[in-house]
Amino acid sequence: MKISVLDQSPMKTGISPDACIRETLDLARSCEAYGYHRYWLSEHHNSEALAGSAPEVLMAAIAATTSRIRIGSAGIMLPHYSAFKVAEQFRVLEAIAPGRIDLGVGRAPGSDGRTAMALNPGASHAAENFPAQVRDLQAWTAGAELPVDHPFRTLRAEPRGPFAPQMWILGSSNYGAQLAAWFGLPYCFAYFFSDGEGAAEALETYRAQFRPSPLLDKPHCGIVVWAFAADTQEQADYWFRSRAIIQTLRARGRFLPLPMPEEAEQVELSEMEKLRLAQIKARAFVGPGQETANRLRALCAELQADELVITTGVTDHEVRRHSFKLLGEAFGLAA
Repeated sequence: MKISVLDQSPMKTGISPDACIRETLDLARSCEAYGYHRYWLSEHHNSEALAGSAPEVLMAAIAATTSRIRIGSAGIMLPHYSAFKVAEQFRVLEAIAPGRIDLGVGRAPGSDGRTAMALNPGASHAAENFPAQVRDLQAWTAGAELPVDHPFRTLRAEPRGPFAPQMWILGSSNYGAQLAAWFGLPYCFAYFFSDGEGAAEALETYRAQFRPSPLLDKPHCGIVVWAFAADTQEQADYWFRSRAIIQTLRARGRFLPLPMPEEAEQVELSEMEKLRLAQIKARAFVGPGQETANRLRALCAELQADELVITTGVTDHEVRRHSFKLLGEAFGLAA
């Protein structure tokens, strides 16, 4: 089973957002050294919680400073953009790092509706066009055929070369699973969005409806899970406080930078929120490296996932780096 990373460039109290981007670049190099298979970057806009607004730019910087690890988007929020322009961007990335580029796409806005309109003012029904955009993107990145009556059938996204970005469909519902199955693409479920709610159904739908394609002859699915490892359970629980309180406050509609663990302890919560906090802690994949890895293995076996993508965020960069080192060692990755 391949083990990979999703970095959302989380913002933190007391640290400027631009510094969070530089931490992402540094962590990518470390994760390559630890033996991880892929390093994915997310796309969010107008956010106080996540700094990664342009994964394609971050991918180029990481591609230029690494040599082995695959680099990808998780994902490009395709309804905001022209599929042809995205194809050109990823063909350039493929030229920078041949055979190492993943093009993960999703249809979620990665923002609120007003921000989505600012990103693409002329798109009134952009999300409805997502399947057609996926079809077009396949053609322009990997040479799949466009319909004979397609107005842009003769266009070519340059620079072409011997390799093509590997496309993925990302999602957290049956919609993305069905679309990935229809096009014969790999599918990754965002387990961390809702503690896995709907994961088993979506992955089973994907496997049951999968149609082989020139790109993929059998289903290939992954899950993205929030996980954190430390040397002891006590240390892990301490650093997890920030994540737990942020998840609790999101029910209030508040998406904030990660607070320091001591700050998180001071937040006043209602009785309902305290119950929610206890549920978050009970379900969390948090603890010593080997114990956490064993729980993640069990989850992947239960869901029949082919790949595991780990995402995490704590307020100390070195502590986050150490977590990925511990989990890499526990999974037996070749450093």
